[in-house]
Amino acid sequence: MNLYDLIFYLFAAITIVSAVIVVNAKNIVYAAFSLMFTFFGVAGLYVLLGADFIAIVQVMVYIGGILVLLLFGVMLTHKITSVDIKTGTVQLIPALIIIGIFAAVLVGLMYSTHWATKPAEIPVTTTKSLGNLLVTEYVLIFELLGILLLVAMIGAATIARRDGEK
Repeated sequence: MNLYDLIFYLFAAITIVSAVIVVNAKNIVYAAFSLMFTFFGVAGLYVLLGADFIAIVQVMVYIGGILVLLLFGVMLTHKITSVDIKTGTVQLIPALIIIGIFAAVLVGLMYSTHWATKPAEIPVTTTKSLGNLLVTEYVLIFELLGILLLVAMIGAATIARRDGEK
């Protein structure tokens, strides 16, 4: 087992453990912070796959945008930080049986498949090639998408202003 394998297992463990905490947390703030670690773990897995652009987008959009917005919304709303999330269990036995059967099928398929193996290579980064494509071949689509997002943002601000004036 080499260093890349250890790093992969570390990111996989961080992702799985924090995702389980997100699902089982009774406090919404703990769930949100665990979701942040889940997003970091997924971004680390993207880096190991050589998809560094997707990893950066994962960090900027999900952690930098959506998760921070969620945390500010929770923390700036009065009386919501102490609210517990209702996590009732409905039909637990049938769900466990179905999950057990599904896991058994997956493990059986993993062990019965003849996996092709070849030596691992260090992945090549994708950011430079994506940047070249965005400013050469797809520049018109990229600019039109920017204008579309600007129009959507102005429309949302206008609708929010009208609703606030009522």
